[in-house]
Amino acid sequence: MPSGTMIGYAHVAKSFPGSDGARVRAVDGVSLDIAPAEFLAIVGSSGSGKSTLLRLTNRLIEADSGKITIEGKDVGDSDPVMLRRRMGYVFQSGGLFPHMSVADNIGITPRLLGTPPQQISSRVDELLELVRLDPTEHRHRLPHELSGGQRQRVGVARALAASPHIVLMDEPFGALDPLTRDGLGEDYRALHSKLGLTTVMITHDMTEAILLADRIAVMGGGKLLAQGTPAELAGSDDAYVTELLRTPRRQAERLSSLSGPDGAA
Repeated sequence: MPSGTMIGYAHVAKSFPGSDGARVRAVDGVSLDIAPAEFLAIVGSSGSGKSTLLRLTNRLIEADSGKITIEGKDVGDSDPVMLRRRMGYVFQSGGLFPHMSVADNIGITPRLLGTPPQQISSRVDELLELVRLDPTEHRHRLPHELSGGQRQRVGVARALAASPHIVLMDEPFGALDPLTRDGLGEDYRALHSKLGLTTVMITHDMTEAILLADRIAVMGGGKLLAQGTPAELAGSDDAYVTELLRTPRRQAERLSSLSGPDGAA
């Protein structure tokens, strides 16, 4: 993995009005560096601040304080629209425009950037093949004509359409059935490595984080509780981090105890 910092967070904070009128800190003084070509998973329960941190990265929302940099440049100095077009973003449900074909969904960012139509068409076919969808069969379909896994694959293709260096993923596989989720996760990890991407993935699933990511950041109550490889996190003295790391092992032990002699439950 190359050295240096692709994405940097320095004392980043963001608060929102609470139900009682007081401010609630969703992100509370987070400092974190992500290296070029790194796959980082941010793990935490609902309300931990992980999705807020992701949205701060491309200025979908603005930080109250602190500094976020991309390749050393303060994102606050960038036009937010152009900043977002330079990054891929994958939503949990795919986030496809329902009235637009697969080809138009994938090609929308290159079109907004002024890419010639013929070049966009070639790029669409290239990306569909990259995410294991037949271009002839899928490019003219509407999102409702696709399965959940196919929609997510189109969502990944759209995120890669403008050849970004950074891809942000917000619970990208959470709504899929287990087999589809596992296969798509492995396929994306292979794409991440092949294209040399820097990926930040939000997930509540520690097993998924361990299987896909190079490094894991654990958030709770808006704070960064720990960061590192699974082996490094094992040395954390935070009770929540320890409990998260125990979860995959407990699941494996439970599955083993429920399985018959032939390994079938």
